[in-house]
Amino acid sequence: MKVSLFITCLCDTITPDVGKDTVQLLERFGCEVDFPVGQTCCGQPAYNSGYKSESAKAMKQMIKAFEPSEFVVGPSGSCVQMIKEYPKVLKDEPEWRERAGRLAEKTYELTQFLVDVLKIENVGSTFKGTATYHPSCHMTRLLGVKDAPRILLENVEGLNLIDLPLKEDCCGFGGTFAVKNSAISGEMVQEKAEHIGETKADYLIGGDMGCLMNMGGRLRRNKQEVKVLHIAQVLNSQ
Repeated sequence: MKVSLFITCLCDTITPDVGKDTVQLLERFGCEVDFPVGQTCCGQPAYNSGYKSESAKAMKQMIKAFEPSEFVVGPSGSCVQMIKEYPKVLKDEPEWRERAGRLAEKTYELTQFLVDVLKIENVGSTFKGTATYHPSCHMTRLLGVKDAPRILLENVEGLNLIDLPLKEDCCGFGGTFAVKNSAISGEMVQEKAEHIGETKADYLIGGDMGCLMNMGGRLRRNKQEVKVLHIAQVLNSQ
């Protein structure tokens, strides 16, 4: 099975090890992974800020970059969900709408691909420690990936997984929301940090680097000794 890695901006520039863990996981289960160098930002920041025509340029570049791919897999529910929106954004351009639809159909978030496509619920990883999992808004509410991350984490040997109180609450990142509404965002992430503290967990796990960066920053400022990890890092642990 041939898979193209959709690295996402944050993983590419800030946490490249998450990309490496994603590739190693896929290769462990027989996937042949490539990296289309033409890929760029998925267009979400511009689109969420109201710059539709500008975001469409990035979307068209992404469509061209991944057009030859059999499957496209990314370590971010939020960015993958943006690709799912391409047909709607480009609905007034029939040719691009059709091409966008083909890309959307073959694009998956990492845990979604492992569980729903590869039919793997236990990746054979070992991770000793107590952790809590934050289900990011875009991944759960828009993309609809709710069970796959939990299934995979529950099968990690040595991992003690504790439920996060009010886990459905947004961490306050919300892409450009954190920039446009910084005061509100700050209160939201502070509340999230308090809930994380209630679990007494040593690790916070999530599937979107934007959310993890936001929560990790507040945890550090609060001097809460909780290590933040992307789910790919846990699933690739041996």
